[in-house]
Amino acid sequence: MQNYSIKNTTKEQRIELIKSWQPEDESFDDNDLDIWEIYRDYIDGKKEIAECNAEFAKRTDYMAE
Repeated sequence: MQNYSIKNTTKEQRIELIKSWQPEDESFDDNDLDIWEIYRDYIDGKKEIAECNAEFAKRTDYMAE
């Protein structure tokens, strides 16, 4: 398993990783999720993927209430 931590990747590699998560069909766009916004801090080297995921989970749990 590859290590995608900020210290082991360049910004360009982080962008490519997020691009690889984009589905090829357009159905993902229907749910108003902006994957670039969710992982902006990871791309910019401010937070790790797990931190972005946790923050997103908190936001969606809050919105579900």
